[in-house]
Amino acid sequence: MIKEVIFDIDDTLYDYEVGHAQGMKKMGEYAQRELGVDAGEFQEAYQRLNREITERLGRDDAAIHSRSIRLQNLLEQLRKPLFPHLNKLYHAYWDTLLEISAPEPGSLEAVKRLSENGISIGIGTDMTVRMQYEKLERFGFAPYVKHIVTSQEAGHEKPHPEFMALCVRKAGCAPEECVFVGDTFKKDVLGALDAGMHAVWYNAKGKALPENMDLTGKEYREIHHFDELAPYILSLA
Repeated sequence: MIKEVIFDIDDTLYDYEVGHAQGMKKMGEYAQRELGVDAGEFQEAYQRLNREITERLGRDDAAIHSRSIRLQNLLEQLRKPLFPHLNKLYHAYWDTLLEISAPEPGSLEAVKRLSENGISIGIGTDMTVRMQYEKLERFGFAPYVKHIVTSQEAGHEKPHPEFMALCVRKAGCAPEECVFVGDTFKKDVLGALDAGMHAVWYNAKGKALPENMDLTGKEYREIHHFDELAPYILSLA
């Protein structure tokens, strides 16, 4: 019997890529207008700095997701004042992303239906806490969420075993009584299966499976629309 369904957030409950592109555009416009830095050059410098921070901190540190850390380092490299520009750039990005983004079609309805059927709803996300809370509230998921695990809290990114173990521990049930739903095959699907959970690959964009991956004995469900989720979960109950 399934007792908890744990959802990834970005590119699962909403389309991150669309909002991200517009947020980056808005930051570029601000940089050109207020800092005298060409918008294209600003975005190139941002991506370069992002790679540098990831190399310095490692890919298993939630700090790599901090927009403030990236912008602080970028402004320092560009020799531009941190104040007030860091906060203004930060809000230019996140305010834009939140304004234009919306829940994935059928996602809120699926979460509501599962909750109404007595299934607890959890979150397992690679991000820092503050903005993930903001997204859950903005997109209407917050009233249904009972447990949240971020990589900031777990100390590791998905699919690290300690991250997944914390998800199960907060759910308060056996791994086989949990289902993990996410869009990233290696992190969400394989991470969940290796932890003993059921896994659902939300593949609305029709991604190909990662190459050279041994899936022997790995059973998971692939869905392309959230209308498919609740019937599948309830069939496992």
